[in-house]
Amino acid sequence: MTKYIVVTGGVVSSLGKGITSASLGLLLKNRGLKVTIIKCDPYINVDPGTMSPYQHGEVFVTNDGAETDLDIGHYERFLGQNMSRRNNVTAGQIYQTVIYNERRGDYLGKTIQVIPHITDEIKNRIKSPGVDFDVVVVEIGGTVGDIEGLPFLEAARQLRIDFGKNNVAYVHLTLIPTLSPSKEIKTKPTQHSVTKLREIGIEPDIIICRSESEIDDEIKGKISLFCGVGKDAVISEPNVKTSIYEVPVMLHKQKTDALLLKILNIKDGKLEMKKWKKMLGNTIRAKRLVEVGIVGKYTQVKDAYKSIFEALSHAAAKNKTKIQIQYIDADSRDFCNDIESCDGIVVPGGFGDRGVEGKIKAVKYARESNTPFLGICMGMQSAVIEFARNVVGFKTANSREFDKKTRYPVIDYIAGQKIVRFKGGTMRLGSYRCKIKKGTIAYSAYKKESVSERHRHRLEFNNKYKSIFEKSGMMFSGINPESGLTEIVEINAHPWFVGVQFHPEFQSRPLEPHPLFDNFVKAVIKHKVDSK
Repeated sequence: MTKYIVVTGGVVSSLGKGITSASLGLLLKNRGLKVTIIKCDPYINVDPGTMSPYQHGEVFVTNDGAETDLDIGHYERFLGQNMSRRNNVTAGQIYQTVIYNERRGDYLGKTIQVIPHITDEIKNRIKSPGVDFDVVVVEIGGTVGDIEGLPFLEAARQLRIDFGKNNVAYVHLTLIPTLSPSKEIKTKPTQHSVTKLREIGIEPDIIICRSESEIDDEIKGKISLFCGVGKDAVISEPNVKTSIYEVPVMLHKQKTDALLLKILNIKDGKLEMKKWKKMLGNTIRAKRLVEVGIVGKYTQVKDAYKSIFEALSHAAAKNKTKIQIQYIDADSRDFCNDIESCDGIVVPGGFGDRGVEGKIKAVKYARESNTPFLGICMGMQSAVIEFARNVVGFKTANSREFDKKTRYPVIDYIAGQKIVRFKGGTMRLGSYRCKIKKGTIAYSAYKKESVSERHRHRLEFNNKYKSIFEKSGMMFSGINPESGLTEIVEINAHPWFVGVQFHPEFQSRPLEPHPLFDNFVKAVIKHKVDSK
């Protein structure tokens, strides 16, 4: 029978439930088990696709075109396997399905209620991947006590009734704060959080304690006594020093994975972590340092560029290099001093005209200074606009998104995207093919002619201007063979200048860095050496 591990959070949000869930999944997978992870988000949005990055960080896109929570990115990176739309469940999806079923007549004669109809639909979503996996980790978003999370916690409580005690484990992630004046570690918030969880009907089997530093045996004993779990089931998870990829090793040292196997009555398998530890070693022991600037409009919220940050860190580890990320506000009036210290520049995606002129300014600096440049989605579009204005000579060139009446719409809407009634889930989403031209930077990175990459956009390069751009020195090195849409652009005369319409960061893994990021970091290292 499929086993289930339910991960809940207490005291405050943003403790790192996604990283903890992914770490548990990795440990069990590396013991030979087939594992997947589901994120349950209690918000009423059907998906996070229409949310501002200030609200919820980046939107992670799966191969099948689902716009999901950024934790799905953690799952893919840690487990090294692709997730799909069924790995992210929201309250909006649940209520939408139940209301649709009611309108269709599926519940004729019944009063539709949170219990059992909403909770049953939640359980259906949790159970759906079960036939394909030995273990399903279920992360419940938010914090215990949030009113919107109650149906999900009730559904989680019922799982043990449905499947039996040895088939469901409850892991509670909680904050152990340290009072700054006295440096005293406080367990009372955790005690209250566990009490609240018990009121809902869930008895945690394991309590994982997030803290600034490692908690000692005395604190573990106190939590054990007041929260009703064995002392060996109180796990310390302090802030990591170098990389989030240290967390699985930290949890294994405290035998968390072995304890879960015992609770779930799973036969012990030998843990294989050699490759993972080698990657960590490359990160920790790296002495070479390069600085990369991310010029974006959401730089106040680092999670807005989470996958880009991780993709750069993956490539850095492979190249035994440390990367210092400089987040540069594209909306700032003057960021010249910040950008001039960078060994490489990344301009990421985004929506709306705020900050666009700053991104174009950053592209111009990268092009003229021969600094390695990677433009992603709107970053690629900004590169096209800058090239049109300053190289081709179309001084008023722009995107239809920012200027509907522009004389030179070098970026225009994809067919079918000009009139959109519903915003959610209607962009060009998911995985599409890209044919790569030999003899290009892209080909030297991928080392193959055909790849598949994930998209999230409404606008594209206007092929009407293709021949003019080619004559001026821009190469179109990647094309979607089915639609003819431009996927990759490069500048011939530049050492490393690449713009991509897709999001390569979504497919980067700690043990398998994305080829473009790997190649970009190599170029950044070379640029720094050559600049000395």
